[in-house]
Amino acid sequence: MKAAWWGIGGMGMGMGLMYWADPRSGRWRRSHLQGRAVHAVHEASAAVGIIARDLSHRTRGLFFESFRKLRARPVDDLTLEERVRAALGRVCSHPGAIRVSARNGLVVLEGSILVGELKRVVPRLGRVRGVRGVDNRLSPFTEPGSRPDLQGGVPRRGEAWAFMQGHWSPTSRLFGALGGLALAGWGLGQRGIIGTLASLGGGMLGIRAFTNLDLKRLTGVGADVRAISLHKDLTVNAPVEEVFAFWSAMHNFPRFMTHVDEVRVGPEGRSTWKVRGPAGTHFEWDAIVTKRIPNRLLAWRSVEGTLVKNAGVIHFEPTPNGGTRVDIRLSYNPPAGAVGHAFAKLLGADPKKQMDDDLLRFKSLLERGKATGHETVTRDQVAPDREWWPTPH
Repeated sequence: MKAAWWGIGGMGMGMGLMYWADPRSGRWRRSHLQGRAVHAVHEASAAVGIIARDLSHRTRGLFFESFRKLRARPVDDLTLEERVRAALGRVCSHPGAIRVSARNGLVVLEGSILVGELKRVVPRLGRVRGVRGVDNRLSPFTEPGSRPDLQGGVPRRGEAWAFMQGHWSPTSRLFGALGGLALAGWGLGQRGIIGTLASLGGGMLGIRAFTNLDLKRLTGVGADVRAISLHKDLTVNAPVEEVFAFWSAMHNFPRFMTHVDEVRVGPEGRSTWKVRGPAGTHFEWDAIVTKRIPNRLLAWRSVEGTLVKNAGVIHFEPTPNGGTRVDIRLSYNPPAGAVGHAFAKLLGADPKKQMDDDLLRFKSLLERGKATGHETVTRDQVAPDREWWPTPH
């Protein structure tokens, strides 16, 4: 058995040496690896500095906060009112509907509030430093109804524990990564279902800390279309009318998008997409154009029930020299969310690189009349249908 493992190891080492010492591409591969290693070192150095500063600031803040609690001092009414209003804005969806007044540490609340928020707001305001009591004179309402001061508003969840927030601080990410590593290491040393669950939990905690993505975006469950977001902008030396018309003719996308097999355009801005995924997989979905402003904006979104939910918006802006600046923002939710996205990259399907390559072909196509690389598609072959072109004035 040992001989077999030694043989496999020797074979792997030999293949690795052949890969890096290849006289044709080995030099580029070694140089590329060296560049990535230097970049990784710089990124790690910057991350260490950020974590050190954040940890220092939080430690000092905790020290001075504890010191202030030990040496409590009277707070004037004006300062207390401002503190209460600041806390109110974190837990109430309509803070402007509540009037706050303070006298000798007693805070009086008057105005309107939703019933669902009343039980959360009053106890939270009672914990504000300097508050000795809360006189609740609020008028609760089950629904906003015709109350003008309860219209609109943004629901507020209040302060959450550091590890329950959507965006973790550098210090939280550090302790989360260390905790996940320790839990995974302990789980690997155990047997049975407990060890397996501990290893999986530690791994997920470490991934959560490393990526700083919440569990919805990591797993894709309940993340809608925002699990993965991509952004790219480029300038094309072509009139904005031509660039917009080109993007409007979606059935021509397979001509320069190598991973798109077919786009069938239907009535009322509806289209059917057939796309190749990693490891020979294929996906198909329907999308609709949600907003279309000629020569300015084009937005679309996949329909309900799509396996790979996705959405995108493209802004078109003319440049002073007659070209067009194209700003593209895409978001999608692959199977298994960001974890599935990372696994797809390991299989060679990197959506960001694909988008960069596609846009390079698109730019070359409109500027020079021919796509780059091995593509031989000419500008005339992908000319948009005339019904998509803007009406001349």
